Amino acid sequence: MTLPSTGTEVRLAARPDGWPTQETFTVTQAELPGVGAGQVLVRNLVMSVDPYMRGRMNDAKSYVPPFEVGKALEGGAVGEVVASESPDFAVGDVVLHGLGWREFAVVDGANAVKVDPKLAPVGAFLGVLGMPGLTAYAGLLKAADFREGDVVFVSGAAGAVGALVGQIAKLRGAAKVIGSAGSAEKVAHLTEELGFDEAFNYKDGPVLEQLEKAAPDGIDVYFDNVGGEHLEAALSVANRGARFALCGAISQYNEKGEAVGPRNLMAAIGKSINLRGFLVNEYGDLKDQFFAEVGGWLAEGKLVARETVVEGLENAPTAFIDMLRGANTGKMLVKIAD
Repeated sequence: MTLPSTGTEVRLAARPDGWPTQETFTVTQAELPGVGAGQVLVRNLVMSVDPYMRGRMNDAKSYVPPFEVGKALEGGAVGEVVASESPDFAVGDVVLHGLGWREFAVVDGANAVKVDPKLAPVGAFLGVLGMPGLTAYAGLLKAADFREGDVVFVSGAAGAVGALVGQIAKLRGAAKVIGSAGSAEKVAHLTEELGFDEAFNYKDGPVLEQLEKAAPDGIDVYFDNVGGEHLEAALSVANRGARFALCGAISQYNEKGEAVGPRNLMAAIGKSINLRGFLVNEYGDLKDQFFAEVGGWLAEGKLVARETVVEGLENAPTAFIDMLRGANTGKMLVKIAD
């Protein structure tokens, strides 16, 4: 093929004040840099939008640098190598890398990983077999120190991470798995398709009341994707010695005022609760174990990995905003090319 000299990319136009809007982004054509030694040119096929990207839109010190205004955004993507100056990659290889939000990407070979599209659809490497999958696996088994027989509560349970946490807990022998979600359809998805024992719509009433009803004997593990009211309720219902994996707090990412924290944090003292915040990159040593176990469950049909796919790179901003508002079930992906 004739190599392109330009490509479409999505840039951060302005830092959002509260919720991102379409004006937060700009879609433009950009010149592509040359492919240097050790690099590959990738035609992106599919990209991920994830909650953590919202934090990178703020000009604030964090565990990753903020996105730059006027520059292309970044994130997980899978694409096909169309030109290679790396001995490790050939034209036609399919790779996972971190330069999404663009049609074409020049990627250092050291920052790309070959994936096998015969093993699973390419989107799976951004979801169940990718970063969200490892987040669920490591967060539950390591950060939350999951034990067979635990009662597990997962907030944001119909999202990319939460849906897998609940299923992994069941496969690993949980006594009961409870999930919260934001619609009746998602609640039905949790119990009827994913095997959750109980689920509730947090919009139907106070989280504490619904959680107490779902977990009359308390909870041993809480996997937190939401924060705020959910975290407060989990602290109230937790059993002595409960373990909390603090993965995200999506209820607070777009708040303009003071974030609402749990008012009952003292419960963690009296109940000897372990609250463990974690980042997935702390658990790189689990990748092989994760891929073998989760990949095996997927191949055997024991795991359901739902995807919500938006077509077209130009619609990536809409996909991102919709994901923050909970419009997706499972992993939110943007299909860029066939």
